[in-house]
Amino acid sequence: MYSVLFLLSSFVSASLLLLSSYAVFHTFIAPRFNPLRKLAGPPIRGLFGNHMSPVLDPFRSPKTHEAYVQKYGRNVRIRGLGPWDERLLPLDPVSVSHVLKNSTIYEKPWQSRRLITSLIGCGMLAAEGHVHKRQRRVATPAFSIQNMRALVPLVFSKGNELKEKWIEILDSAGGSSVDSARETEIDVCHWISRATFDVIGLAGFGYNFNAIQKQSDELFSAYKEMFEIAVSQGEGFRTILGIYLPTINNLFPDNRARTVLRCQEVIRRVAGKLVQQKKSRIQEGEKNGIANADKDLLSLLLKSNVATSLPPDQRISDEDILHNVNTFMFAGSDTTSLALTWTLLLLARYPAMQSRLRTELLTVVPTTPESQLTPEETESLHSTLSNLPYLDNVTKEALRLIPPVHSSLRVATQDDEVPVSYPVHLSDGTVSDQKSVRVPKGSFVHVPVEALNLDKEIWGEDAWEFDPDRWDNLPEAVQSLPGLFSNLLTFSAGPRSCIGMRFSMIEMKTFLYILLTNFVFSETDKKIYKANVVLTRPYVSRQFKMGSQCPLLVKRFVKQDTVSVP
Repeated sequence: MYSVLFLLSSFVSASLLLLSSYAVFHTFIAPRFNPLRKLAGPPIRGLFGNHMSPVLDPFRSPKTHEAYVQKYGRNVRIRGLGPWDERLLPLDPVSVSHVLKNSTIYEKPWQSRRLITSLIGCGMLAAEGHVHKRQRRVATPAFSIQNMRALVPLVFSKGNELKEKWIEILDSAGGSSVDSARETEIDVCHWISRATFDVIGLAGFGYNFNAIQKQSDELFSAYKEMFEIAVSQGEGFRTILGIYLPTINNLFPDNRARTVLRCQEVIRRVAGKLVQQKKSRIQEGEKNGIANADKDLLSLLLKSNVATSLPPDQRISDEDILHNVNTFMFAGSDTTSLALTWTLLLLARYPAMQSRLRTELLTVVPTTPESQLTPEETESLHSTLSNLPYLDNVTKEALRLIPPVHSSLRVATQDDEVPVSYPVHLSDGTVSDQKSVRVPKGSFVHVPVEALNLDKEIWGEDAWEFDPDRWDNLPEAVQSLPGLFSNLLTFSAGPRSCIGMRFSMIEMKTFLYILLTNFVFSETDKKIYKANVVLTRPYVSRQFKMGSQCPLLVKRFVKQDTVSVP
């Protein structure tokens, strides 16, 4: 018995010693040989000091990135969560382009993928490698130009429903069309979020959440709670702990973990039933020789997945279909609603620009109310909107100035040489003319979306200002920037770029048209600031715990209010 206890004690001691040695080696010794340490970078304060706050906080990050470029060049070494976490912060367009283009070398870290998967499953946001390729191949036909145009009448319908809801709010507050000068405070973030949820519900599932009118729908409540409470209001330390020790959420669930579990059960039951119903309808139609005419993304995904042109081994499971619809719900509603919210806030801050845009939009208003237009007439109206120059400029400028996705993280799956187009500043104070930077396997690369969108050396000294007219005469350096959309990183770039970019643009331009031709927006006396909580969200000063808010003063627009702005 004694010998057994002795052996057990020896084994435990040896294991602890081995684990301690491993931890010490990777924490203090291995980092000394990391080639990224040869790069210049900001100083570290304390053993566990890091640079995450100044790099990730949108209130500080523009000045931080500008200072880093001036002091340390365009490929900067920054510290992550500990001494073992040396990261590359590439502020060189060539370097960023290389990282985003080579998605098999630079993947999303397992930590990010585990967090996403724990919430919405392993859809295109979380999948990597052949799984991501297979899912993207199946989904791509659903996002064709033709299919996106077919969703235009749906977007107009929900935009008009939001308009009517706001008119109802204004009328109840005394701001009737007779008293057009009466302003009422409306939290545009709250209402636009509801409207985009409605849009993506119908466009994604063919399911009407009816969120503009009420919040009682079970599936809507499940999605909303999971995205707002579990994601944007989760506690940082507990979230990180749950990523590294996922069993803790099962053994000792906190309010966030219980909320996620409850919401996921509703989504699996209700949304899962929708998947099976649509799948059965498509199969039944094929048996009877009747093509399914549904245009929602779920139906298009299911039809694409059974297409004869797709090899059987390239098809995805019903579970993967549901995970990707969940992904569309998250990525398609939250990002677009925030982009619209920030655009309205910017236009409220610059009333002359708002008036100028309204004047342009009023030139294409049809004599027939939008709600009475045929689908073909609605699509024609949207085509006209898409070609309006100032609307296009305003949309681009808002997406440039405040991208909903502040930054992104990648991890090197192998040793790699990242090309550079600027001299490389080294930690010894010298500047090298080397053509690349070595990134060792396992190192994180911080992709600075906002930084390249706001770079003064590329966009000009007024890069931090809202100036839609800049798009009529862009600096030549802008052409060097990677980006799926207009040399902006807002929709990312490369194989993992945003598949729903076209749909997002349809929503933005349609909603701006409907809202600006019916309402006038101005600022309240409440201070609104940006915070990076998964996405860049608006908050009222000293009201962070109340969640995202963007209150604006809204009044009815009547035609005689039109002011011609040159």
